[in-house]
Amino acid sequence: MDLTAGCGTALITPFRPDGSIDEHTLYALAQWQIESGIDWLVACGTTAETPTLTDEEWLRVLRIVAEAAAGRVPVWAGCTHNSTREAVARARAAASVPGITAILSASPYYNKPTQEGLFEHFKAVARAVSLPIVLYNIPSRTGVNLETATVLRLIQSAANITAIKESSGNLAHITGLITQAPQSFRVYAGDDNMILGVIGAGGLGLVSVASNEIPAEMSQLVRAALANDWSAARKLNRKFFRLMEANFWESSPGPVKAIMSMMGKCGEFYRLPMVPVSPATRARLERVAGELGLLIHAPQPEGDLRMF
Repeated sequence: MDLTAGCGTALITPFRPDGSIDEHTLYALAQWQIESGIDWLVACGTTAETPTLTDEEWLRVLRIVAEAAAGRVPVWAGCTHNSTREAVARARAAASVPGITAILSASPYYNKPTQEGLFEHFKAVARAVSLPIVLYNIPSRTGVNLETATVLRLIQSAANITAIKESSGNLAHITGLITQAPQSFRVYAGDDNMILGVIGAGGLGLVSVASNEIPAEMSQLVRAALANDWSAARKLNRKFFRLMEANFWESSPGPVKAIMSMMGKCGEFYRLPMVPVSPATRARLERVAGELGLLIHAPQPEGDLRMF
């Protein structure tokens, strides 16, 4: 499948009370997302607590999500590492999984490479596989911005570098990239609260955190904006903007996992260094979710709040 317009979900990774991956719940979440109309799924992104997964667990998550999708929607595999050699190895491993349709790779974290280092890193990842490569610019997490000039060089260096998930939070920067890149290059918003601006500037869609909780509504919002139905898009954005913001009241995916637990979609279990949200944040999250009707008829999750 080629990269498409619309809304994709950066899936959480649900855990069991003993800290192991809750494979049944992960499969069910992927099914629910697709049934709700999401356009694609992202497995093992930042929201998935991927840095806490072993290599074997990472690959298992990819296989479960791809099996659940069963070719109905594309599945992007998160393949990020601060060692280029490891990032290349992960891209090759992901490309071997049936049903994986694209590689999402963020800038190396902690190293803070130069723009030349970023160029060589992403070029190596792209040339290791034939799947489409989606660059991921998120300087708040990686410590370095992927500059427009570097992205343009990368587009020229490898034909399968065809898109970017932009989480710089800088609309002027994103607009500059959209206007300078080839029209075939796809720019996706990586922040829910930026989606109207990014699509208005010419972006193709959104990789969403909020769609973990409201996949149908976020899909409707993005599709309305892409169809130039700005009245409908603004109405949905106004309704759910506070939820988009609430998901980052503490480090993600803490808030989104807390709300999904309140909804009865998963247990609220984390792996250190992620911990449950504070009692004050939990009360605020429950109020927002309740006002949006997300807690109606939601069963209570079993077990205590735990981290491993």
